[in-house]
Amino acid sequence: MAPEGSRIQDDPDVKVMMAGSTLRKVKSRSWKKQRHFRLLEDGMTIWYKSRWAGRSHSTFSVTDVEMVREGHQSEVLLSTAEEFPAELCFTLVFHGRQGNVDLVADSPEEAQAWIQGLRKLIHKAQTMDEKERQDQWVRDWFQKADKNKDGKMTFKEVRTLLKMMNVEMNEEHALHLFTMADQSESGSLEIEQFVHFYKILTQRDEVWKVFQDYSGDGEKLMLDELESFLRMEQQEGEQSAQHAQDLIDCYEPSESAKKQGAMSLDGFQMYLCSRHGSIFKPEHCDLYQDMSQPLSHYFISSSHNTYLLENQLRGQSSLEAYIQALKRGCRCVEVDCWDGSDGEPVVYHGHTLTSKILFKDVISTLREYAFKTSDFPVILSLENHCSVEQQTVMAEHLRQILGDTLLTTLLNGQVPQQLPSPQELKGKILLKAKKIGGLEVCPDEILTDEVSDEEEMADGDVESPSPECLNRNDKKSKLSRQLSDLVVYCKSVHFHGFDHARLHAKCYEMSSFSESKAKRLAKEAGTDFVQYNTRQLTRIFPSGLRTDSSNYNPQDMWNMGCQIGIPSLPPPPPPARRLEVSVRYRTSPSQLGEFDRTSHGFKLVLPALVALNFQTAGLEMDLNDGLFRQNNCCGYVLKPDFMRDSNTQFSPEKPEERHNYRPLRLSIQVISGQQLPKVNQKEGSIVDPLVRVEIYGVPQEQAKDETSHINNNGFNPLWNETLNFIIHTPELALVRFVVEDYDKTSRNDFIGQFTLPFICMQAGYRHIHLLSKDGTAIPPASIFVNVSITELT
Repeated sequence: MAPEGSRIQDDPDVKVMMAGSTLRKVKSRSWKKQRHFRLLEDGMTIWYKSRWAGRSHSTFSVTDVEMVREGHQSEVLLSTAEEFPAELCFTLVFHGRQGNVDLVADSPEEAQAWIQGLRKLIHKAQTMDEKERQDQWVRDWFQKADKNKDGKMTFKEVRTLLKMMNVEMNEEHALHLFTMADQSESGSLEIEQFVHFYKILTQRDEVWKVFQDYSGDGEKLMLDELESFLRMEQQEGEQSAQHAQDLIDCYEPSESAKKQGAMSLDGFQMYLCSRHGSIFKPEHCDLYQDMSQPLSHYFISSSHNTYLLENQLRGQSSLEAYIQALKRGCRCVEVDCWDGSDGEPVVYHGHTLTSKILFKDVISTLREYAFKTSDFPVILSLENHCSVEQQTVMAEHLRQILGDTLLTTLLNGQVPQQLPSPQELKGKILLKAKKIGGLEVCPDEILTDEVSDEEEMADGDVESPSPECLNRNDKKSKLSRQLSDLVVYCKSVHFHGFDHARLHAKCYEMSSFSESKAKRLAKEAGTDFVQYNTRQLTRIFPSGLRTDSSNYNPQDMWNMGCQIGIPSLPPPPPPARRLEVSVRYRTSPSQLGEFDRTSHGFKLVLPALVALNFQTAGLEMDLNDGLFRQNNCCGYVLKPDFMRDSNTQFSPEKPEERHNYRPLRLSIQVISGQQLPKVNQKEGSIVDPLVRVEIYGVPQEQAKDETSHINNNGFNPLWNETLNFIIHTPELALVRFVVEDYDKTSRNDFIGQFTLPFICMQAGYRHIHLLSKDGTAIPPASIFVNVSITELT
């Protein structure tokens, strides 16, 4: 290990981990088994096995662990609280969709050693620079391939390892490099020698050529040469001079080069692979937008059926699903409430086989996690199916558990003419639900605790009646006054048309539209819809009549200025998969659907609920993550100025008619790829990668184009192909880069993707660090591109 690694290994907690401990792994109240855990010598790999498992074992990397929770901070450990005291318990939370691991130690001291030791190792992994991260990745592969654990690799073992790493190369060349790295001439490489071998192997000609274009002597870039590169290629303009010096200070590994005010090829490559060389503008990663405008002026990261971890038919309702959504910056969560058998309201997907969780536990989870990722307000969207009695219980829980966090009164006591801002509402939870009456005091008005079906349709639509509407004969539903009083700025109302809204709508009234109705309104009155959304909050939900499996795109809703846009699920699997469809698809709230007999067995016919489920990977979640990646991932993105002006004439169908219309040409030269992961684990299989660039925005600019595929090279494929696009509304466009493994006989396999707003894109030579299907990083996989943005003449 490097010196830093040696120091961390001297830590007393890490020493306990390296010595190993027997811990109970707990999966349920009935599944509790002992496993022996220990930290391997690399300081990054956790190894564990059962006493009775013979030679088989499992491992995971510290880099896979996002955090360690202490005590009873999972549903499983809470359920076993009487058996295992909190001071013995801890939970490992993994990145992405990998499930948590709940562990119980034999003593509080042992639990603390693992909790504190893991936290130190996670911090070390998170603070590595690019060079350390790359070295660690290579070391991890070495550990995986060193089957006999002798710390050495013969050339035969190295050849096998290279195939595991997706490298297909000339054997004679590989042997030549191996011999160069084998300085002891022992016929094998130790880990440090293997790291050196890998570095020789990964020297990148395409980066060297760019370096050569600006280097006077071919050895280094002097300060003025680097400044010239930043100005000419990276389009950094006047800030190039200062930035050149900052980059040398930050990324140049050679002290002698630093003293000369120069950057070596190593430093140049490190810069290009860093956040400053990323395609995403570093300054847009921070909170850079004005947060003092009305809520209706922002796109809001929103989740549908937040309580579900899996599918909407038989899936598990879980508090963990809320935690995961909130951690990803979600600012609008849904709680679907029904009467519980013991007087306590429960949350689940009504009329399905999904499991149930207590409403009060959901609210406790919300209190704890609502503001860990973002300080800005959370909207609690209540789908209320409860009796008046249990609604009153809900109101009591909301008040008691959330306390001052729940906004229950007007901010300054005044009925607003416009919604308050995210800044004014920092740290507050807002309840979105039906309400008796309004915020204005009307002495002549007689308020009842009954809400008409028309108002109730705020959470439904004539196209998609909710279950309780279908099963109710009366025209009025009862509403608890205590629950109603908690609704301030997000009152659910029925939409009566844009003309009516212009004359009568209050800024605190919020309507919901089915996807199909929203699309129809967008076609018929696009400008009216955009104007409406400058004043009101709008929620889009999927049409209950959608009986096919087609998708709709959240971008269509963002183009209208809808703040709470809800996209759909991926396309269906082939019918031969039989009932696997029940795992993939969402039901409408109104019914489960029917089973039809087919030649393949049975097919479940569902009204597919197209929704942004934070637990579901795919294009729609990529677009959502891409839009909200900016502005410190706070869950709020300021809409463009032409979508905040109440007199705007913008229509996404006619972008050329807006004031200051200036279309841009986007040219992307796809140069190369680096260390793309294998998707087919068959021995000897190497990927045939291609890159596709997709543009999402107003209808005119929706486009995609792709490179040719490269045969048998996931290690360092070279494309050098340019793809061109016209961007009509830069402020709304999203750009998605997708890398796939080409297959001529079937659908291409997904390798990785990265999505970002066009306005966050940096021009010049840039690396795009790829993300997995569930949105987590897959280092060191990347693609190298040259981006050019010019005005269309």
